[in-house]
Amino acid sequence: MMGATLPRIAEVRDAAEPSSDEQRARHVRMLEAAAELGTEKELSRVQMHEVAKLAGVAIGTLYRYFPSKTHLFVAVMVEQIDQIGASFVRHQVQSDNPQDAVYEVLVRATRGLLRRPALSTAMLQSSSTANVATVPDVGKIDRGFRQIILDAAGIENPTEEDNTGLRLLMQLWFGVIQSCLNGRISIPDAEYDIRKGCDLLLVNLSRH
Repeated sequence: MMGATLPRIAEVRDAAEPSSDEQRARHVRMLEAAAELGTEKELSRVQMHEVAKLAGVAIGTLYRYFPSKTHLFVAVMVEQIDQIGASFVRHQVQSDNPQDAVYEVLVRATRGLLRRPALSTAMLQSSSTANVATVPDVGKIDRGFRQIILDAAGIENPTEEDNTGLRLLMQLWFGVIQSCLNGRISIPDAEYDIRKGCDLLLVNLSRH
């Protein structure tokens, strides 16, 4: 129809990266605000303007760093993975068995995530639907989590077989967490499944 205004198509763009101390401080505040609100209510009820208000930033600033709510909660999950890695460094398990060491890290991470089920659900929903082409931070989740497992297993130069086992274990762990959050399996069953996953998928890990 002549004169009709076509709906605007959202521009696909990368999120901005903080480059100064002040910007990094704002970035942290926005992630903390999102995590706080995501802990209190479901993802669908978290509004971007609420995050901006709680973080003390303009809504335009929030969207500059996080073009969508998916970008935001993927970034929150990246932060959580970083914290899991830092916790591993502080509480590193000394074991000659890589399966045991990886299991301890995964169980500790599982228990931590299940303490805030609404937030964990929001992070998993966001990361599972995010396309790495439009939400590049989702790749940081995979790389960060993979490095945590490699460090726990004591592997510096993984073989192709190592990489396959680690990739399958990551997929298993995320699925177990989701099932636990959905009430489909109990926490003891989740920990048992993680134990079996480590034993079966990491049995041929190389340590070099």
